[in-house]
Amino acid sequence: MIRICGGILICLFMIGCGGEENKKITVSDTTVYTGAETDTVAGVDTAAVIAYYDIPAAPELTAHSIHLQKGVDLSLQVPGGFNICVAYEGLRRLRFLTKSPDGRLFATDMFNTSDNKRGRVYAFEDWDSAAHAYRGIRTFLDGLHNPNQVAFYNDKGQDYIYVSETGKLSRYPYHAGDTVPSGPAEQIAAWPDYGLDYKYGGWHLTRSLAFHEGKLYVSVGSSCNVCIEKEDVRATIQEMNPDGSDRHTFATGLRNSVGIKWVGNKLWATSMGRDLLGPDRPEDLFQTVSRNIHYGWPYYFQFRGHIYDDTAMQRAAKEAGQAIPGTPPLAQCGFLAHSAPLGFDHFSHFSDSLLSDVFLVALHGSTTVSRQRGNSIVAVYASGRYVPIVDGFLTGRTEADRKGRPCDVMMNDARSFFFTDDKNGVLYYVWKD
Repeated sequence: MIRICGGILICLFMIGCGGEENKKITVSDTTVYTGAETDTVAGVDTAAVIAYYDIPAAPELTAHSIHLQKGVDLSLQVPGGFNICVAYEGLRRLRFLTKSPDGRLFATDMFNTSDNKRGRVYAFEDWDSAAHAYRGIRTFLDGLHNPNQVAFYNDKGQDYIYVSETGKLSRYPYHAGDTVPSGPAEQIAAWPDYGLDYKYGGWHLTRSLAFHEGKLYVSVGSSCNVCIEKEDVRATIQEMNPDGSDRHTFATGLRNSVGIKWVGNKLWATSMGRDLLGPDRPEDLFQTVSRNIHYGWPYYFQFRGHIYDDTAMQRAAKEAGQAIPGTPPLAQCGFLAHSAPLGFDHFSHFSDSLLSDVFLVALHGSTTVSRQRGNSIVAVYASGRYVPIVDGFLTGRTEADRKGRPCDVMMNDARSFFFTDDKNGVLYYVWKD
C-alpha cells in the first residue's frame, strides 16, 4: 500500500492475514494503513511499528524490462539482487508446473478460458544455463479437457504421470526420457463436468493433485458461485489410493482450492471466496486443511480475522431442512478479496533469507481489473502477513493495463524459481546472483 502523508512517501505492503483486527497506525506525521482501526504512536519510527505488529517490511523491488515476442512490453519488479527473464514463451494458457522423476519440467496448457478439449501437457527441453531459458518444448499429450495439473508417482514399482482433467483423472505409465506416454491411459476417477457458466462464478473446471504417504488428493471445486450443492463431491478435497480405489471425502466447504500441496504433514490449500458480497468481502484464503473439517463455504466467510455467517445461505439451508455445519477455523492468511490465489510452493532452505522457509503464492488477480487486486507473486510469512516478490503486471485499471496473470510458482533450486503467466503463455525464471 502506498500513502503520502505529511509530505513523506511511505511504501509498505502491510496486509492483514488472519489474527487480530488490523490497524491504521500513525507514526509521527506518517500514516500507515493496515486496517480499519487507528492507533497513534507518536515519535516512534516506522521500523519499530513494523516489528511491534509483526509486519514484514516489503523488500525494495527493482524493475527489469521484459519484451515478449507477441509485442507486450513489461517492467517487472523483483527484489534487489534477483534477476528475471523469459524462460519460454509462445504458449497459450500455461498453468501448473511439475518436475518428473528424471528431473524434467512439465507443464499444463488449458488453451483458453473456455470449456474446451484442446489442452496439452508439455515437457520443456534443452535448458540453456547461459541464457536462463529452454531452447525447446515437446507436446507430451494433447486433446485434453481443460488440464490443470499433472503429477508423478511411483505405484508398486511403476512410475506414472497423473493428468487431471475437468471430467476425469487418468494416469499413464512413465519412463525416464519418454517423449509420449509409454502406455494407454487408465482412468481412475470421474468428476462432474457441468455447472453454471464460468463467467458467472460457477463450474470451477480445474482439478488439482497432491500425493502424501501413499494417498492421492484431488481438489474438486463447486458448481456455482454460492449454492447448496446436490453432489457431495463438489467443493471438496477427495482422498484415494494411487489407483483410484477407496475414494472418500477428506475435507469439505472449499469453494475452489485451485492449489493444494503437502508440506511436511500439513496439507495447504489456496481458496477463493464467493463473489457478490462487495469489493472487499470475503477474503481469499491460504490455509491448512485437515481431515473431516468443513471450511465454511457456502455458510460462512472470513474477513479481517473473523468468521461471519453468510446469512442468505444459512437461511436457504434452514428452509430446505438441511443442517448447517459448525463455524470453520480461521485460515492462516486472508488475501484481499478477489486476489484469486492459485498455485504456490514452500521455499524450504532457499539461499536468500528473504525467501527461505516461506511460501510463495501466485495471485492471479480479479476479473474486474479496476479492483487492483492480485496480479503478483507474494511471499507469505509465518505471521500470516504477505509482501510482493514479483510485481508490475498491472499498470492501470483496464484490461489493456494487465500485462500478465501469474498462475503457478515452483522452487527450482536453492537460488531460483519458475512461475507461469497464463494470460500470455509465458514461463518466467527468477534467480539470485
